[in-house]
Amino acid sequence: MIVVAGDIFIPADKRAACIEASAALQQATRDEEPGCLAYVFSADPCRDDVIVVYELWDDAATLEAHFLHPNYTNMRAKLGQMGITGADVKKYRTDAVGPVYNANGIATAEF
Repeated sequence: MIVVAGDIFIPADKRAACIEASAALQQATRDEEPGCLAYVFSADPCRDDVIVVYELWDDAATLEAHFLHPNYTNMRAKLGQMGITGADVKKYRTDAVGPVYNANGIATAEF
């Protein structure tokens, strides 16, 4: 599995409009692209000039296909039109997945 996560920087007065304008592309990515398990661009509750990115992909092949898909190129164009000033977004390969809470309902870092 691959996680894509990070921050997109945008003037605070444009953030809400940017998130709203990108909602249809977020939904299209979820609905149309095989291997997309999550695709969320949302407001950071602590910084009014940040959009938080969270994506989850089955594997490198599905993420690579996303980078070639019109949803990706249209999202990049939409964000550019809305005035982003920068981004710090990274991808992470995961080697294990497990629940946060164990059978006793206790949060644990164990897998």
